[in-house]
Amino acid sequence: MSDVDEDTVMSEVDGEEDGVEEPEKVQVGNLNQKTIGEGLSLLCRTGNGLGHAFVKLDLKDKRLNDISAISSYVHVRFLDLSSNHLTVLTPLASLMDLLWLKVDNNALACLEGNPFIQLKYLQWLSVAANQLTDLSGLVGPALETLNLTGNAIKTVKSLQMGCFGNLVTLELRGNLLETTDGINLPNLQRLYLAQNAIKRLEGLEKLEHLTTLHLRDNQLESLDGLSPNMKCLQYLNVRGNAISDENTLHCLRLVSKTLRTLVLSENPLGETTDYRTSLLILVPQLEKIDKEPVSPEERIEAQDRIKELEEEEIAEP
Repeated sequence: MSDVDEDTVMSEVDGEEDGVEEPEKVQVGNLNQKTIGEGLSLLCRTGNGLGHAFVKLDLKDKRLNDISAISSYVHVRFLDLSSNHLTVLTPLASLMDLLWLKVDNNALACLEGNPFIQLKYLQWLSVAANQLTDLSGLVGPALETLNLTGNAIKTVKSLQMGCFGNLVTLELRGNLLETTDGINLPNLQRLYLAQNAIKRLEGLEKLEHLTTLHLRDNQLESLDGLSPNMKCLQYLNVRGNAISDENTLHCLRLVSKTLRTLVLSENPLGETTDYRTSLLILVPQLEKIDKEPVSPEERIEAQDRIKELEEEEIAEP
């Protein structure tokens, strides 16, 4: 039986007008008690410990465009609203026990009404594959993981320590970013920025605890912007960029003490030189370059070359 009330069903479409078959319109509807009841699970004690309530609610792919009815289910902690037709999330403001929220594949162009401002326990949030252009209205003092993949975000100026102090994983793949500037999150550990239009590395000196930086398929011509303040960086992926000059790799010295894996394939540089030895001279601690572990022979070759360079420097008048 359909979860959509009969009075919300769109009228039938005449598919033969002018000899062109029109696409079938998607049937959407409001959330009702029956649909909520079918999606509830995981019985737990309530916050005061005196009662019980279902705390998990699955409303994925229910063709919803209005979720007003959810506002009275204040004990829900885990909520999946993905693959619907939502444009606003304001009814979520009353779900102050929320820990986990997924609203992927909806039609959110903005976060109207600051729906997250009261959700002080929310730790995991995914708003992937929507239509967001900026992050206005987004806060998350308890957030540890935030996924914003596949939107149309151009700037991230609002990602500040005061609003996202506990964030450790940030996904911004597949947006419209041209720079890394604006991510002022010293506690961040993992940052995924693949498939944007990033031309400049800026503001990275603020990411003191970052261990993973993923920049695949952007438009970087150099690694200028890496900072010695990035004292924890272990994994750097710049595959599929526009790096062509070996001299631009010298910035890797700034993170050489901690960097263990570097992915540099599918850059123009790889078409003109075998850069593995050069990288090991710059970053002797590397354990893997691209998908291949560094071999003992490569490490010895790089060490010998380092000695030769040192001797040449000494010999110079």
